[in-house]
Amino acid sequence: MKLSGNAMSNLKKNKKKGNKGRWLGIIFIGIVVVGIGIVVFTLFNVPSPKKLSSGDYPQSSQIFDRNGELLYEIYAEKRRLPVKLEEVPDSLKKATLAIEDANFYRHGGFDIRGLIRGLYRTVVEKRLQGGSTLTQQLVKNGLLTPERTLSRKFKEAVLTVATEIMYSKDEILEMYFNQTPYGGTLWGVQSAANGIFNKEVKDLTLAESALLAGLPASPTRYSPFSYPEAAKARQMLVLDRMRELKMISQEEYDQAKEEHLNYHVNKAQIKAPHFVFWVKNLLTQKYGIKKVTEGGLKITTTLDVNIQKMAEATVSAELTKLEKYKVSNGAALVTEPKTGQILAMVGSVDYFSEKIDGKYNVTTALRQPGSSIKPLNYAVGIETGKITAASVIYDGPTCFAQSGQKNYCPTNYGGAYYGLQNVRTSLASSLNIAAVKVLKINGLETFVASASAMGLTTFKNASDYGLSLTLGGGEVMMTDMATAFGVLANMGIKQDLNPVMKVVDKNGKILEEYTHNPGPRVLSRETSYIIQQILSDDGARAMVFGRGSMLNIKGHPEVAVKTGTTNDMRDNWTIGYTQDYVVATWVGNNDNSRMGNLVSGTTGAAPIWNKIMTQLLAEKEIKQPTRPAGIVGMNVCNMTGMAIPEGGCESHYEYFKKEFVPGKQTPVRQTVVINKDTGRMVVDNEEAPNAEWQEHLVIQDAAGVKICLDCQSIEEDQNIKVPAALVR
Repeated sequence: MKLSGNAMSNLKKNKKKGNKGRWLGIIFIGIVVVGIGIVVFTLFNVPSPKKLSSGDYPQSSQIFDRNGELLYEIYAEKRRLPVKLEEVPDSLKKATLAIEDANFYRHGGFDIRGLIRGLYRTVVEKRLQGGSTLTQQLVKNGLLTPERTLSRKFKEAVLTVATEIMYSKDEILEMYFNQTPYGGTLWGVQSAANGIFNKEVKDLTLAESALLAGLPASPTRYSPFSYPEAAKARQMLVLDRMRELKMISQEEYDQAKEEHLNYHVNKAQIKAPHFVFWVKNLLTQKYGIKKVTEGGLKITTTLDVNIQKMAEATVSAELTKLEKYKVSNGAALVTEPKTGQILAMVGSVDYFSEKIDGKYNVTTALRQPGSSIKPLNYAVGIETGKITAASVIYDGPTCFAQSGQKNYCPTNYGGAYYGLQNVRTSLASSLNIAAVKVLKINGLETFVASASAMGLTTFKNASDYGLSLTLGGGEVMMTDMATAFGVLANMGIKQDLNPVMKVVDKNGKILEEYTHNPGPRVLSRETSYIIQQILSDDGARAMVFGRGSMLNIKGHPEVAVKTGTTNDMRDNWTIGYTQDYVVATWVGNNDNSRMGNLVSGTTGAAPIWNKIMTQLLAEKEIKQPTRPAGIVGMNVCNMTGMAIPEGGCESHYEYFKKEFVPGKQTPVRQTVVINKDTGRMVVDNEEAPNAEWQEHLVIQDAAGVKICLDCQSIEEDQNIKVPAALVR
């Protein structure tokens, strides 16, 4: 619909014709008011009209996603989004002048005829119409308090004259549109258009403009949300007045009258709430609360609102299925490892749920990671050469001495043991005994220092922890875990998480802007590659998880993943990655209560992770990491993890750092103590009254444990179970 140009043309003509009258009016009124002005400025603290154009009033800050979609508007008490007069459509200009101040371009600040007409229509015709000009309203809203006292009226009169002298009519009109209340926290036409119609002010129709123009007279009484009938009646009054003044044609009037108005009802007025409030807090720490809430900042974040919506929907759908397992909450985090940019953050299944304390942001909270932390431990061992992916570690009942405490005797999930296993299988199948042995090999201090370098900010002093640290005995934040797994995905380069692309102040000055700066190398490319090869190996985890579990992404064998479940069943994680994405998921309860015992790596967080990663990689090509030059691939003996000796052995192919390629280890015949009741070697502190010395083929595993190769087989040992699939 195109508005008639005649009325606006007439207004512009009136501007020229009215200039003479305007200045005569200003001179006349000035003479009358000057004496009062002297007294007022002398006796009262009157603000300067310069404040109106200074921009020194509170302005809302806005948080956008990476594509410019508004996520949230931050404001202290008033939402203000300034606009230039040229951005305001003619329909709104005409509507405002028609209902508020038709003689705006002809008077010098006070409209005597308008005042008389307003009184007549209010008293005689029972039609509410104010007598104040736009200039007077601007002064009242922008410089003065709403109190109704004689001194305030004096101030208003003086400031109105001063404003008319200092500014042009267009400047006054622009300031009016930016500093007038339109209901509740909505100040200015841009905030009003956004808050009521979810539109930019420039996109308003005539009907919508008429509705907004009618609000300043009484924003509460004419609220379309609280009093829709009164709002409609007020809109019609504005349209009637526009037609009377020939600002619009009859055809335009009829179209606007029939147009259905769609009000934007959004109780929350927020997208990705956990993320935006986290960003708000980060920026507040940097710039101060006043700057963030009143400084009119334009904050472009790294968030992708489409990925965010997908992640939210996935968490919500899967949590419904987990209610029977006493699970009430879930969380998810999606990052880009190359840059550290956060693409999605779901802190709880429902931010607005009071039942589960939905405002609790799991992604930044302290939780125990369970076995999801194991890859970092194994990476330390592979990096230093203390273990390789082929190193064998005996998985059997083991206790570890602890100074001043009783021995630490970890068990595997489900209580089973798996005998002699290599590192690849031990990590992929998440065997607890092997992980603890690897931590003992690495040393707590080395592991804590390395994990901290990879991004875990909560690990401080090694003395605060024991060997259970590799099983999730220390608290971490999901954001930190995403950073650490990002190191693995990024071939050893650490990129701190980054939620902000750009921050611009109200004057257009760029306060900060993202530029990619590669972070420090904290892990070698070779070690990162080996860990990725292990965590993406469906065969290596099949012993515990079975083949084709929820840890597999169909069509994408490059995806690496690790689960984690705490022993007390309070936290369940799945974290996986490619070169392009890190996806971390969690399920549990915000009150830290136990989940059902059936929650595991494949029934808890894994389905959420699987669906998010599947959607992220849909229709994307497989991107296997490039094999580093420092990697050597070779066949090694299954039983020893060493190079194949003369005579051969059962073997498999494995990857090694060039400097840690294994040599040959031939089992040697040694005299060892054998428990004649079990046929097995007697281990330390084992009571075996029926024992004797025998000669057998013996090797030593990575932890220094002697393994008898020709003693009773694992399958015959009642303590060692190798089920086809045990859910971890």
